[in-house]
Formats: sequence, C-alpha cells, structure tokens
Amino acid sequence: MAKSPNRLLASLPPEVFSALTPHLKTVELKFADVLAEAGGPIRQVYFPYSGVISLVVELDVGMMIETAMVGRDGALNAASALDGKVSLNKGIVQSAGSAGTIEVNRLRRLANELEPFRALLIRHEQVLFAQSQQSAACNASHSVEARMCRWLLYMRDLAGSDDLMLTQEFLAQMLSVRRPSVSIVASPLQKAGLIKYSRGRIRVLDVKGLQKRTCECYGTVKAHYERLLSS
Repeated sequence: MAKSPNRLLASLPPEVFSALTPHLKTVELKFADVLAEAGGPIRQVYFPYSGVISLVVELDVGMMIETAMVGRDGALNAASALDGKVSLNKGIVQSAGSAGTIEVNRLRRLANELEPFRALLIRHEQVLFAQSQQSAACNASHSVEARMCRWLLYMRDLAGSDDLMLTQEFLAQMLSVRRPSVSIVASPLQKAGLIKYSRGRIRVLDVKGLQKRTCECYGTVKAHYERLLSS
C-alpha cells in the first residue's frame, strides 16, 4: 500500500494506516478558508497532504496573531478531538492544497482501538504546543527580519514549494507587525538576492542565505517535528 502524503499518517505502522484509510476523505483546502473557530465545535479533523494551515488567536482590537502552522507533517485539531469537541484555535488556510479528513467521532473510536494512532496524536499535540511556545518567544525576542526569514523558511518546508502566494496584509498579520513593516524588511532581503517579492507572491531564491539571517527558532521547531516523525 502506498504511503500517505501526510508525513504524520505515513509514520504509522502499515496495519494501523490500513485501518484508517477507508475513513479518510480527500478535500480541497482553499486559501483563506476557515477550517475551525476557537471555541467552536470540531466536526472534522484535517491531515494536510499539501498546503498550510495557520493556527491564530484573534484579539478584540482586530489583530490576528499566528501561534503555529500545520502542514503535511501534522494535523488540525486531532488531539482536541480525542477528549472533546471544541477547537482550541482558529484554523485558516494560508496556502491552498488538499487534506485527508476524518469525522471526529470516527477518529475518536479509531484512536481508542489503535494505540499507536492515539499515541502519535498525543505526541503531535505536544510538538504543536512546543511550536506555539517557540513562536511566542520569537515574537518577543527577535527582530522582524529574523522572524520573517524563519516564517518564510518554515512556510516553504510545509508547502513544498519556493513560490509562496502571500499578500502583504496576511504576512503582516502572521508576523504581528504593521503592514508597512513587511515592505521595509522584505526590500533588503530582495536586494540581497534571497527572495523575489512582488504583489501577492514571494519566491524563495536562496535558502541558505535566509537560514543565515533567521533565528534559532526555525531549527528548533523543525527538530521537534523530525523527532516526532522518527519516533
């Protein structure tokens, strides 16, 4: 049997993945679609095959702050679905793609029957929590340039592409900065030949160059996921 495009599912023992396969339905992830609302009911759990989902917190002042990203190495609301039906985060598609979905009650039953599946979902939630903590520390301690480089590198990893469809407004929201700050930071990166920045699109040209300008948070978050997938 072919492995799943989702690395989390692909890391499961073959017999466990075979038991899940009949219950997975492939859906399209469209840019800016809201897949979950904080405090809202969970009806479907998403395992992205491609594309990226942002987990965000909305503030009363109108700001939206990203706490974590979920791509083909993770899942949206999987662990929350185990013990309850309420989402802890708002989930927004920031890069279009596709995902395997499973109905929440079905996932809960399968997790209770298949211990390796349940254990993987719990470990993934721990890694996602670590990513949220790292993001909070990064936003508080590191420069906007370092944070933008980290965000672009991680986004590239999850999307599996050098071409990222991003508006200035959306990128500013994800970085928790004002919109003009995006242009101020992106311009030197473009002049250095690291990215090509145009309206609604960023193309990564020099990965190693971006890695030199980012903070340790990129490597830390990436290492968390690699340990999860190899355990």
